[in-house]
Amino acid sequence: MRNAEVIRQWQILREIETRRTGVTIHELADMVSVSTRTIRRDLQALQEAGFAVYDEGDENETKRWRLDGAPFRAVQDGLSVSDVAALYLSRTVVEGISGWPLADELRAAFEKIERALNPRMREFLATLPQVISAEAGPRVSAGSLQQVDTTRRLFEAVRDRRVIAMAYFSAAANSLKNYTVQPYRLALAQGGLYLMAWVPAYDEFRTFATERIERLSVTDETFKRTRELPARLFATSMGVFTGEPEPVAIEFAPRVAMIVRSRVWHDSQTLTDQPDGSLRMTLLVSNDWALRSWLLGFGAAVKVVAPASLAEAIADECRATVTQYTPAS
Repeated sequence: MRNAEVIRQWQILREIETRRTGVTIHELADMVSVSTRTIRRDLQALQEAGFAVYDEGDENETKRWRLDGAPFRAVQDGLSVSDVAALYLSRTVVEGISGWPLADELRAAFEKIERALNPRMREFLATLPQVISAEAGPRVSAGSLQQVDTTRRLFEAVRDRRVIAMAYFSAAANSLKNYTVQPYRLALAQGGLYLMAWVPAYDEFRTFATERIERLSVTDETFKRTRELPARLFATSMGVFTGEPEPVAIEFAPRVAMIVRSRVWHDSQTLTDQPDGSLRMTLLVSNDWALRSWLLGFGAAVKVVAPASLAEAIADECRATVTQYTPAS
């Protein structure tokens, strides 16, 4: 019941805010399908919560309700109710980012916003997570003080264009390797924080997961940015890889077709319904671990049509999985 009230009052607040000439009680009642008496109670509740909702006009039935944005000018001139609520709710997203270099600064900014709101308004906004919440997905383990320090130093190195030397655990080599690199950008993706850096020894950009940096030294040597990174670093991958894209065709069984159809898995995807209820998807992505992992997650409900190399890789993985679960004779 309380959730329904919060949703309704939030809808009323946003409607009043967006109507420059105000809105009547009857219009609000029609919008949320409740009585005018309920609307009056909601308006009173919003006023008690500290929102500057007021009415204009002589007759009760034709009074138009408006919102004075003054309470938010202490935070930032022009910041709307929706802006404040969005920032308030986004704390849960920030809290899920382990070791992010600006996490402390952003938390401090949230605290300043909170201090600019009165207690009743904070109490009202605190009910919104009951209606909508942000749950953190897969992410790196909770950041240690060393990890936070590492990401902060990386942030400063990228900003100041300083060459860094680091000991990095390479998953491909399954060993610790030493790199001297030019750090170009930090990127948040797939629940982790990644460093995109130019590696002179290999004459190419490489992606480094910051949690696998075991030792880091920021040198006094600076570098010039002579190369450009794309705005979207991992646009060709289903994950955090940067390989060359190739056409991929896959078919999903009818039992998962609706689930697949309901989401955009990659910007390049095109979907075609099949007569038997299955779904065909074509993609232009890199044939990397992220793609294979995603396909394997659907189990027997997906089949790779092309390319043949990808189909064989998935088949090999499935055979290895069967062997893993087959009791030794």
